[in-house]
Amino acid sequence: MDLIIRNARLKGQDNLKDIGVNGDRIVAIRDKIEEKGTTEIDAAGNLVTPPFVDPHIHLDAVLTVGDPQYNMSGTLLEGIEIWSKRKAKLTFDDIKKRAIEAIKWEVAQGTLKIRTHVDVCDPSLVALEAMVEVKNEVKGLADLQIVAFPQEGIVSYPNGKELMRKALEKGADIVGGIPHYEWSREDGIESLDIVFELAKEFDKDIDVHIDETDDDHSRFTEYLASKTLKEGYQGRVTASHTTAMHSYNNAYAFKLIGLLKKAGVNVITNPLDNIALQGRFDTYPKRRGLTRVKELLEAGVNVGIGHDSILDPWYPLGRGNMLQVAFMCLNVTHMTGYNEMLKIFDAITVNSAKIFRLKDYGIREGNRADIVVLNAPSEIEAIRLMAEALYVIKDGKVVANTQPASSTVNGESITFRVSGIYD
Repeated sequence: MDLIIRNARLKGQDNLKDIGVNGDRIVAIRDKIEEKGTTEIDAAGNLVTPPFVDPHIHLDAVLTVGDPQYNMSGTLLEGIEIWSKRKAKLTFDDIKKRAIEAIKWEVAQGTLKIRTHVDVCDPSLVALEAMVEVKNEVKGLADLQIVAFPQEGIVSYPNGKELMRKALEKGADIVGGIPHYEWSREDGIESLDIVFELAKEFDKDIDVHIDETDDDHSRFTEYLASKTLKEGYQGRVTASHTTAMHSYNNAYAFKLIGLLKKAGVNVITNPLDNIALQGRFDTYPKRRGLTRVKELLEAGVNVGIGHDSILDPWYPLGRGNMLQVAFMCLNVTHMTGYNEMLKIFDAITVNSAKIFRLKDYGIREGNRADIVVLNAPSEIEAIRLMAEALYVIKDGKVVANTQPASSTVNGESITFRVSGIYD
């Protein structure tokens, strides 16, 4: 075999397993593989998992924090204002360089599937063209999906619909939208109608920024779900952010959650950005502003978790670590129950893989050999420790590896791992 990973701890398996890989496929999962591999990795009882999936990030904006100015208020609106200034000085090479750097950060930490929203409110479409080239250049490291994202609106931005169409013709994979940012409710509804029109014309999935506000009267998600049912687009539509759901009255929220489930609409929450950006108009108490992750999951809605921003006008921190995102999410959503923490790990792996509509994802014979060996024995320990990705394997080849840090106290080596708790 080309590669054998020995002594791997797999989700739901009591005994350690050996994993055999030929080419880009997993060909064997056994208690013991007797033959030798051309390359062998000893997982040493650590968790071996399919790669993390980041279903929501803005790679055209990463690593721009402070340019041309810092976001002094920390608000979403100031971030959009700053980005409009930074966008005026975008170049093809600038976008490519920053995006590839951030992709490498994510890959090094175990993420191999990335969906990036790219601002197409620009007549030159330079960001879109750059990201199409990036997608092709990094395919040996990560699989990218590109969303045509109208940051300043489809209806409210001059020639917005035509720019969306051109972006799809130039290689965008997904149709985006931002109905709550349009000038009026009527414009927002019209923008969603355009989103579905383009998606059906180009046979593309849909992923819209929607109801990313504290306004409890912002209710475009309801129309999105209704439209999904009427257009027969179940399973192909994603609602990103939906932070207004935090502010809805409970009767309406639970009606909406049921409608999302019926329509098969995915939901993506972005806890790093939204815990920082929402609730900015509150004094005290302050709303957390995240969507209702726990209730959505309990209702059977597929929920993924995205990183959203890395050092940009909206979020001045971040390093592309999906375990950090999961850690934030389980804390601010009150999902620290044992089984709830496991669900949060699923949200950065299998749930987000469903949003990508991946057909051969997971540690199973016959699937693609996209595999991560984490420096932790279990999902919960991985989140707690924000564990290093010791080995990251794409299509059967090791594309990244990390040596874990070591600590000493008074000359004595210590570890932050505790056996017998979350093994």
